[in-house]
Amino acid sequence: MLRPLVLIDPDEVDFSAIRAQGAGGQNVNKVSSAVHLRYDIHASSLPADVKERLLALRDSRITQEGVFVLKAQQHRTQEMNRADALARLQAVVDSVAVAPRVRRVTKPTYGSKQRRLEGKSQRSQIKSLRGPVRD
Repeated sequence: MLRPLVLIDPDEVDFSAIRAQGAGGQNVNKVSSAVHLRYDIHASSLPADVKERLLALRDSRITQEGVFVLKAQQHRTQEMNRADALARLQAVVDSVAVAPRVRRVTKPTYGSKQRRLEGKSQRSQIKSLRGPVRD
């Protein structure tokens, strides 16, 4: 597995146990096995550029105040859901940890222009043959 690019300090993450949804048998209404993770991006120790890219994400899990909220209820135990939530948060942070490469505008090469024009003329030839047959 790849090493995370930016480590998240577990002390900056708030966990709260909630009851999981769905079927669960006898324990579903008694045990709070699901986990709500709350991570304040502004107050975190992430580098400034990572914070900026994280806040710029069009993600519904990021609130207007800049808090990342995640619900984990995949597993049966609270500890596994907590680990799952941390791993998912780490994956989101890792996705914005590396700055995107800047695209430099280039001109099309002579060969690519010729190939494009050749394709257009072939297409034109095919379409011209679709017309009515003349004597």
